[in-house]
Amino acid sequence: MRPDGVLAVDVGGTTIRAAAVRDDVVDCLHEVPTPAAEGPRAVLDRIGETVAAVRRAADPGAANRWTVGVGSAGVVDTRTGEVLSATESMPGWAGARLVAELTRRLDLPVRAVNDVHAHALGEARSGAARHARSSLLVAAGTGIGGGIVADGRLMAARHAAAGHIGHVPAEAARGLACPCGGVGHLEAIASGPAVLAAFRRAGGDGVSTTRELAEAARDGDPEARAAFDRSGRALGSALGGLANVLSPEVVVVGGGLANAGDLWWPSLRRAFDDELIPAVRGLTLRPAELGDDAALVGAAALWQTEDLQEVL
Repeated sequence: MRPDGVLAVDVGGTTIRAAAVRDDVVDCLHEVPTPAAEGPRAVLDRIGETVAAVRRAADPGAANRWTVGVGSAGVVDTRTGEVLSATESMPGWAGARLVAELTRRLDLPVRAVNDVHAHALGEARSGAARHARSSLLVAAGTGIGGGIVADGRLMAARHAAAGHIGHVPAEAARGLACPCGGVGHLEAIASGPAVLAAFRRAGGDGVSTTRELAEAARDGDPEARAAFDRSGRALGSALGGLANVLSPEVVVVGGGLANAGDLWWPSLRRAFDDELIPAVRGLTLRPAELGDDAALVGAAALWQTEDLQEVL
C-alpha cells in the first residue's frame, strides 16, 4: 500500500513528537509530554490523541489515505510490533503491544521500530547519509544507540536489537556500571550522564546538566574538558572498531553530545581514525543533519521500505 502521507511518531521517555510526513517533509508537528509515569496505557492513549490531532490539522476533510509509522524507545519487534524491552525511563513499556493498540485506537495501518533505528533510516533517506549505499548511525545522548542501513534496508536483526553500540565493551569504562545492568560498557563512559559522572568522580562540582558542563569546559575547567575528551575518545575508538567490522560507506553521529562541538568532536575523530585498518582508512565520519526530525522521516519511511532485514 502506498499512502498519500504518513502520520509519523517519535516516542521518547519525556516527549512524544508526531507529524504528517510526505516526501520526507515534516509538517503539522505536534509535541507533547510523555506520561511515562502513568504507565503504558496512558502513553498509548497520548500517542493516539496526538496522532489524531496531527491528522485533523493535516487533512481536515479526512480525504487522504494515511498510514502510521512509529519510532519508539525500547527494543521493538518489527514483526509483531511489541516492545520487547525498555529502560526505567518508560516504566512498564516492555510488553506494550504498540502496533496492535495503536491500530485499534486509530483504525489505521501501523508499523513500528526502535527510535534510533528510525533515526538511522531518516538520515539514510534524506540526511547525512543520503548519498551513501550503506551507513552506520550512532546517537550519543542520554544513552548510546545505533542503527545500520544498507541499500535502503534497515538491519533490525533476529532479535530486533541490532545497533546497541552502547553495550560493547570499552576499556575506558572498565569497572563502571552500565544502565543496562552490565559493567564496562561504552555507555558507562561515553553517554551524556557518563560525562557528568566522570566529571564528578574527578572531584568536579557546581554543574547539574551536560549543557552546564559544556559551559564550564569552555570557561576553562580542566576536569570538565577532560570528561568530554574521555567520552569522545571512547566513542571514537568503538566506532572505528565497528567500522572495521561493518565497512559502511559513512558513519553518522547525532544526539545531544554531538552538539558539544570542539569539546568532543576532535577527540572522537582522532580516536576513530586511529582504529581504522588500512582497507577502510579515510572512511567518512560526519554529524547528523536532520536533528529530531530524523526519527519522524525514518518512521514514515517504514511505508516506503519493502522489508526490514532480520539478519546481518
